[in-house]
Amino acid sequence: MAVTIQQIAEAAGVSRGTVDRVLHRRGKVRPEVEQNICKIAEEMGYFEKKKRSVSCRSAKEFCLGIVVTTIETPTMKLVLEGAQAAQEKLCAMGATVHIRALEQLDPQEQIACIRELEALGINALAIAPSSDQSVCACLAGLAEKGIPIVTMNGDLPECKRLCYVGMDNERGGRIAAGFMHLLLPEGGKVLPITAHLTHHAHKQRYTAFGQEIQNYPDIQLLSLQSCFNRDDFAYEIILHAVEENPDLKGVYVAANGTRGVCEAISYLGLTDRLHVVAFDLNEENKADLARGRIDVVLEQDPFAQGYRPPFLLFEHVTGQKRITQEFAYTDIGIKIKQML
Repeated sequence: MAVTIQQIAEAAGVSRGTVDRVLHRRGKVRPEVEQNICKIAEEMGYFEKKKRSVSCRSAKEFCLGIVVTTIETPTMKLVLEGAQAAQEKLCAMGATVHIRALEQLDPQEQIACIRELEALGINALAIAPSSDQSVCACLAGLAEKGIPIVTMNGDLPECKRLCYVGMDNERGGRIAAGFMHLLLPEGGKVLPITAHLTHHAHKQRYTAFGQEIQNYPDIQLLSLQSCFNRDDFAYEIILHAVEENPDLKGVYVAANGTRGVCEAISYLGLTDRLHVVAFDLNEENKADLARGRIDVVLEQDPFAQGYRPPFLLFEHVTGQKRITQEFAYTDIGIKIKQML
């Protein structure tokens, strides 16, 4: 027998009208009450019985979930700002948008957020996912229920998402290798640093960089190091690398940790000798670029990565324009000190 709204109301200790407003997004309810009702509804199997539709007729029927991870990093803060700007505009149109911002790239936290958003009745999801297989399986399950997904900033093709919005990371890695060659025409040792070894975008940038750098045999690529989004880790990595390789000529920062790299190079007095190619023109990197501590920054437009997915999904779900393009790449900007 199907679960009724009255049964949920009795279990939650609220009126039938309150439950109706939450489940059908017909009015404002206190967040804590809304979450409790959705939790109870999920536990009672309401959402399993309720048929979901991929399309709806109006903005009022559109309910979007957004999950942004690693917001402690400057780049993801900008992705979050883009998502919040989209939320404001869509809500003004009558839509419902729930944002969940996570400080880390923890798979279990992401899955918990996805489940919570599903319980809230979302009919679309935008997410900056980790590459963990448990997250992939969770998202694939959501897609099988008819909920369209767009990944942003980092991709996860196996999760059955409709589209990825973000940088073409393989192209970014190749471009970075080309600039490193221009900075080191006579060759030399280059240290690659990334944030997470398994993150899809980070892995693409490093792999493509390594493949392209093979075209320049005078450049010796050292072993990849991971800083796990920690500037203090990146700082220590540089100190050890220079100690072991006094003739180090370049550092390629595939993702995050750039400030730690620059601080270490400055501490060692090697700013004029060590060349740095990095990603993202956030305020920290802009300052280091201006000071000559970074040679080249590749920009990926993180604000757009957070802003565009909600509208792609809105048009898709409301039937205005179906998502047919698998990749919606943001522009790759090139910045050097003289361009600031």
